[in-house]
Amino acid sequence: MSGTRFAPDRGLTSRMVATMFMIGLLYVVFVGALFVLLRGAWPLVAVIAGGIFIAQFWFSDKIATFSMGAREVTEQEYPELHGAVDRLCALADMPKPRVAVADSDVPNAFATGRNANNAVICATTGLLRRLEPEELEGVLAHELSHVAHKDVAVMTIAGFLGVMAGFLTRMGLQFGLWGGFGDRRDDRDDEGLALLVVIAVSAVVYAVSFLLTRLLSRYRELSADRSAALLTGRPSALASALTKVTGAMGAIPTRDLRQAEPFNAFYFAPAFSARQSAGNLLSTHPTLEQRLDQLGRISAELGR
Repeated sequence: MSGTRFAPDRGLTSRMVATMFMIGLLYVVFVGALFVLLRGAWPLVAVIAGGIFIAQFWFSDKIATFSMGAREVTEQEYPELHGAVDRLCALADMPKPRVAVADSDVPNAFATGRNANNAVICATTGLLRRLEPEELEGVLAHELSHVAHKDVAVMTIAGFLGVMAGFLTRMGLQFGLWGGFGDRRDDRDDEGLALLVVIAVSAVVYAVSFLLTRLLSRYRELSADRSAALLTGRPSALASALTKVTGAMGAIPTRDLRQAEPFNAFYFAPAFSARQSAGNLLSTHPTLEQRLDQLGRISAELGR
């Protein structure tokens, strides 16, 4: 990766560019449809949605840490955690992000922020309690790789665009359709038809955005595993951490897992119970078997 010692991943870069291009193209069509269907109301809707998007992107680190119940911690509070991040940043030759801890028994970690200078890396208390130092460094290296590869910012943008489709539609219907037509029967027929078209277009936009971000999310997790293993030179430690974290999910109360599940796309491992399967089209992560198999191949390559 340019600017750091993390291994570059052209496959990840090409997928991020393709995802943003496809979503951007999709939204050009979506905004064009709103322009035709919602008449004069769409500029107000677009300005409001654009303002919310800019705010979310600019303050994505603060929004994410607040939503996940994390707080920034000092070196005096968590010296081992800060020490691990210091060592990895020195090894990767990258700026040190802010360090946070979430008081949760769900063993996990995440990174967020629009760039390396505004990034936050967070671990839960459940993760810190369960992992050995080498395993923790593997997880932290995985999260730092997301920052170095800039895929955190791409996921923030791509994920928000899907939400914006629904928001634009609701606002457009409120300000454009319900108050934009007359009382004649023909106008009511037009209103009903426009309503159906807007709902259909919004559903398609959301579905395609959802699938594109899921495909990118699974690849970026494999890329982060690979980059972390190569940086630390200890793929076995990362594999051990993955096995521990995934196994521990089965002992976490279902209520806690459900609270964490909306943030799966940003987590080191998905917050699923042992009875759930992450190996499907809608999953944010590749399966544990896929991740361990990749780490096993890297370990064999490093051994040679």
